[in-house]
Amino acid sequence: MAERNFRSLLEAQWERGNFLCVGLDGDREKIPESAQRESIREALFAFNRTIVESTHDIVGAYKPNTAFYEAYGAEGWAALKDTISYINQFAPDVPVILDAKRADIGNTNKGYAIAAFDDLGADAITVHPYVGAEALAPFLERADKGVIVLCRTSNPGSGEFQDLITEGEPLYVKVARNVAEIWNANNNCSLVVGATYPDELKRIRSIVPDLPILIPGIGAQGGDIGQSVKLAKDSRGKGFIVSTSRAVIFASDGPQYQDAMRRSAQEYDRAIRAALVD
Repeated sequence: MAERNFRSLLEAQWERGNFLCVGLDGDREKIPESAQRESIREALFAFNRTIVESTHDIVGAYKPNTAFYEAYGAEGWAALKDTISYINQFAPDVPVILDAKRADIGNTNKGYAIAAFDDLGADAITVHPYVGAEALAPFLERADKGVIVLCRTSNPGSGEFQDLITEGEPLYVKVARNVAEIWNANNNCSLVVGATYPDELKRIRSIVPDLPILIPGIGAQGGDIGQSVKLAKDSRGKGFIVSTSRAVIFASDGPQYQDAMRRSAQEYDRAIRAALVD
């Protein structure tokens, strides 16, 4: 496989105007009947393949969440590996973000980095900041890979720790500063900031004017797409990825589900593009 660089892949997608990230969060119980297969591995992979084939020219990234594959044991993990391999072959210009939210001591993170990047073939991974840069070094040292740090997450209870005041400012602000000013030595860091917290998104963008931001919370969680785009875009009018999963991949459970997926992705794409020029 040719050398892949997450930031370069992302920049190329932004140049095309592609800012939508589709989460490949497969749940066999929700997969349409016409997409079902005999084994879990075959069903998850076949469903993901139809998502990719329906949306690859629209999206700027794909984001499988490991939980939806780990839940099915070895077959689920095999389906995840099959999926990433297929994306790399069928849509090699689309980066793959492994939504694994890893965080552990450095020695353990070496194993996580090898699993994510070398075994699975992902281009980026989400991580927790709580263990600090020293422990996350196995990820940060991979200059060709993206390290997407949880900063202000989209869930309702995220403020329990993220809003705590430390050194005169909320913890999420401290995280943003450290990532931008210290951790990003290889220009491979990004932040996760939920669309459900627009005030915090605005504040973080003012602190990190050119750091990429992954924005969850659009779609089922109710975040405003137009507002999020306006607040998240960088000085070039780029620098962000809007993530949604269920609203696209489960847009229909009927026999024409592939067409419904594409229409939903197109609707999000149009909304993002409209917000960029508004």
